[in-house]
Amino acid sequence: MQGDQHKQHISGQFNAELDAMKNHLLEMGGLVEQQLSRAVSSLLLRDSGEAQLVVRADHQINEMELQIDDECSRILARRQPAASDLRLVLAVAKSTTDLERIGDEATRIAKQATKLSELQASSGTSLELRQISNHVASMLREALDSFARLDVSKAIDVVLDDAAVDLEYDAAMSSLVRLMKRDPASISSVVHEMWALRGLERVGDHATNIAEQVIYLVSGRDVRHMKPEELHRLLKSGEA
Repeated sequence: MQGDQHKQHISGQFNAELDAMKNHLLEMGGLVEQQLSRAVSSLLLRDSGEAQLVVRADHQINEMELQIDDECSRILARRQPAASDLRLVLAVAKSTTDLERIGDEATRIAKQATKLSELQASSGTSLELRQISNHVASMLREALDSFARLDVSKAIDVVLDDAAVDLEYDAAMSSLVRLMKRDPASISSVVHEMWALRGLERVGDHATNIAEQVIYLVSGRDVRHMKPEELHRLLKSGEA
């Protein structure tokens, strides 16, 4: 299910402003994806140099957030959009906030990598970290792609996928707790890995929020509190 393109307006400038706003969101999403990938790499390799690059680049995401917020505010004030155009502006504004928060989580993960680089590696945790990081990175990529294509089916898949990330997170945390009990010397290292895992789980939450905005943008449906079975029915029915 893909949404129709937004109606063309008499004012070509208005169309250009809407397109630019959406494109800037997707550009910000690309930068956030890059930051997340580098943060995860620094975590898995315990590479403090790479981690510092992530931390120093965070200001770029913050600047993009401010720019897009300003664009949204100017469109609301000058154009007073209605219907689907208003939903687009609101969806961009809310998704921008989620992208900025994913950038914050990438920075926090990188800081954990810096701390881990100074400690002895714990055993048996890289698999869990790699698995959940790949999963949430995929969710973010699919959420942004669903926004670019206004693809409701893909967005619903992302929302449904969040439950699987939660299960992986719980399993990984349980594994780390067992490791600390088995090897008390690993506690310092494992605590930082737990914080990193928590950050990755939150990335999945923010990717889900973006996907929910896509569904609202295209269909006008607020699915934030829908149960999984309701989302499955919506996906099969083609009503979204």
